[in-house]
Amino acid sequence: MNRSELDWFKSSYSSAQGDDCVEVAVTEQAVHVQDSKDVTRTAFAVGRDGWSRFLDFVAEG
Repeated sequence: MNRSELDWFKSSYSSAQGDDCVEVAVTEQAVHVQDSKDVTRTAFAVGRDGWSRFLDFVAEG
């Protein structure tokens, strides 16, 4: 899937001032992550199970 075809949304952890802008797009196969301030950088994708484990790790502090 082309990066421009994904339905990106701003992470709830991004600041309101726009200085920490992480966007994610969820598909059936993966979760895609990009820096919305610099879309020239390569976005990356991780499997949904891996993303879930990452979120669990972050939630634990």
